[in-house]
Amino acid sequence: MKVTVVGAGNVGATCANVIAHKELANEVVLLDIKEGVAEGKSLDMWQTAPINLYDTRTVGSTNDYSKTAGSEVVVITSGLPRKPGMSRDDLIATNAGIVKSVTENIIKHSPDAIIIVVSNPLDVMTYCAYLTAKVDSSKVFGMAGILDTARYRAFLAEALNCSPKDIQAVLMGGHGDTMVPLPRYTTVGGIPVTELIDDEKLNAIVERTKKGGGELVNLMGTSAWYAPGAAAAQMVEAIVRDQKRIFPCCAWLSGEYGLDKIYLGVPVKLGKNGIEEIIELKLNDDEKALLNQSAEAVREVMGVLDNMKTPA
Repeated sequence: MKVTVVGAGNVGATCANVIAHKELANEVVLLDIKEGVAEGKSLDMWQTAPINLYDTRTVGSTNDYSKTAGSEVVVITSGLPRKPGMSRDDLIATNAGIVKSVTENIIKHSPDAIIIVVSNPLDVMTYCAYLTAKVDSSKVFGMAGILDTARYRAFLAEALNCSPKDIQAVLMGGHGDTMVPLPRYTTVGGIPVTELIDDEKLNAIVERTKKGGGELVNLMGTSAWYAPGAAAAQMVEAIVRDQKRIFPCCAWLSGEYGLDKIYLGVPVKLGKNGIEEIIELKLNDDEKALLNQSAEAVREVMGVLDNMKTPA
């Protein structure tokens, strides 16, 4: 079993480290374009194996995709953060070019790989990878919902002074300010969260969740990596161990929720074949309206990519 993580920055390295520690694969390949970085981080990780007692080998590669050949799962974290003066369209163009190139190389060496996209803007980069890979949409999807629900659950655990282990939640829509947390589907030890917290506090937590990434950027001057890396690794675990976990993921919709030809966050069943089922919840009118609003925002960004010349 081989898993590849493309992009040896903070998120990619964290993801590779969690995969290795959990022994989800015999080999984890960490690839980056910056000379020596992936090799150095992989070697550093491997030297923790005798301390943390695991067998997974971590191997680094500077842009040599032949080392990724035969990977069952590939996590793509590559891309640039938005810089001062850079428009959203500039960011989409730049990162689409990167994701397209990465996807082409991955498919060339691992044509049967399941691809998990973490690069931002998440929904449109997942769409870019899907267009490039030309494989079934069940094998190309994005990580966003697991991270967003983790933030939501962590904030609730603080507010309720309870274990985060007991909190289950569903969150849908795009990755960003238009995401749709669903308090009606949020429970604490099986108890509806609405019975344990008042509306004002719950709404404040929902709003904080929507801006969770921005809160961390403001604090650190850069985006998060521990939680995103762990979230992507959890998806890898569900696939390689065929766990049939129910997770919110950025998936290609073909009529579900009344939406067609769009990548959007919805609950899915994850197993060895990738997305094995898209679960349709019975949303009320308010929840449907919020989901449609989120879909419009995502479709607008997907349209930016569609209207660009094919990234080089």
